[in-house]
Amino acid sequence: MEERLMKRNGLYLSILVLFFAFSSCFEKDSFTDDPQTNFQALWKLVDEYYCFFEYKNIDWNAIHDKYSAQVAPSMDPYQLFNLLGKMLSELEDGHTNLTSSFNTSRFWNWYDGYPNNYNDIVHQKYLGGDFSTVGGFMYKVMNDHIGYIYYRDFSSYINENYLDEIFMNFDHCSGLIIDIRNNSGGSLTNSERFAARFITEKTTVGYIIHKTGKGHNDLSEPYTIKLEPSKRTKWLRPVVILTNRRCFSAANDFVNKMKLFPQVTIMGDQTGGGCALPFHAELPNGWSVRISSSPILDAYKAYTEYGVPPDIKVDIIENDQLNNIDTIIESALTLLSGEN
Repeated sequence: MEERLMKRNGLYLSILVLFFAFSSCFEKDSFTDDPQTNFQALWKLVDEYYCFFEYKNIDWNAIHDKYSAQVAPSMDPYQLFNLLGKMLSELEDGHTNLTSSFNTSRFWNWYDGYPNNYNDIVHQKYLGGDFSTVGGFMYKVMNDHIGYIYYRDFSSYINENYLDEIFMNFDHCSGLIIDIRNNSGGSLTNSERFAARFITEKTTVGYIIHKTGKGHNDLSEPYTIKLEPSKRTKWLRPVVILTNRRCFSAANDFVNKMKLFPQVTIMGDQTGGGCALPFHAELPNGWSVRISSSPILDAYKAYTEYGVPPDIKVDIIENDQLNNIDTIIESALTLLSGEN
């Protein structure tokens, strides 16, 4: 949970209290590494707290029967972990994971079938040796009049002074590129703090739903999430945000906010999604579980669990990449330069 969001909306605090209440009601078994006991515990936790069963049309009971038949008393921890990880993969959810002392289950198929649309070697060519870096930002001026920011990780703390300094360096620029390709997410507070620099009035940027009980459809009505404009330096000139399928979680949230602002264009590929706040629990054997439990909707009350589409779809052309050209960056430069 993000403290600033909780204070601002009140709602997040209510969700946190609700989660603690649910946790206190859950009767934890004494420690046991029995495979069947831990399988049942995981299945029940997901059954009671997961929020996308109806949206994804998932028959969790059928999945129980499918995997329960594969649980054997003789399974070692590694075999059990692999089986439980496969069961969680049925949810197709990057925010739902199982973590042991030796591994973390993960679902990466959300970007299968999509082009990478990013090449680190080519990207380094565009940054060159004259870029500046502060916090999680790398930035420079391109073509003498276009500001460029690369922000790889929303876990990197965004200091307000950093943004002031960056925008001051871009004061003479007519446009701005924000490149968040391959950004797997992090802090929603950073998403909010960054997006607040691009508006002048309080804006409804989405809605949140929370679990009200342990049934699959025990979900609240949507509550409004509003974004307050920053009191610091703002950027109201044209902006192009570069995305690919590996933009997930808080990066997905950032794009979901920014697409609402009139001076912003999203360019590249559809983001990876991941739009729910998680619930955390523990199995009887000590393994920890993270479960998507509170969906965040966009400003039109639509789910973005499977990603946010770009305004302008651009893929990196293979021949361009072979010649160290980033098709997506070049398309953004062309757009901001006012060329066809």
